[in-house]
Amino acid sequence: MHGGESKAFIPVRIAVMTVSDTRTRENDTSGNVLEARIKDAGHTIAARVIVPDDRGKIAAQLRSWIDDPQVDVVISTGGTGLTGRDVTPEAFRSVFEKEIDGFSVLFHRISFEKIGTSTIQSRACAGVAKGTYLFALPGSPGAVKDGWDGILKAQLDSRQKPCNFIDIMPRLKER
Repeated sequence: MHGGESKAFIPVRIAVMTVSDTRTRENDTSGNVLEARIKDAGHTIAARVIVPDDRGKIAAQLRSWIDDPQVDVVISTGGTGLTGRDVTPEAFRSVFEKEIDGFSVLFHRISFEKIGTSTIQSRACAGVAKGTYLFALPGSPGAVKDGWDGILKAQLDSRQKPCNFIDIMPRLKER
């Protein structure tokens, strides 16, 4: 940037997926926290769904959004733990073209400051597929706040320096 120039904010279209066998729209606290933060940051909610803890159903929803030109980013909450029903990372990784390894590392660093070694039980992950960013956050409101406030809010802001996810969006589909 030269002189006093500043970049304009570029809102993106974000789809929100809550992964749960028990949540409904009425009691989806983490999904509500995420939706509010996305809107407060100036972005658009492209879609919001609750998907059961089923690898095939999660992956199918991801593929649908990856193929939808009206979705730039997908953020999920839930299903990243260690129990038998927690299959969100496996579903996400089945559609990734590239994994964003640093996301998990940074998420754990931020989370450690708040919950200590308990962060080790999360398998938060992120990647890219066909030009769509995909982020899987744990299912607690605190983890959603850590992921959004500590990483995604800045990286999904075109004004973030020295770099951000928005700047490279046009190049994600390069071959």
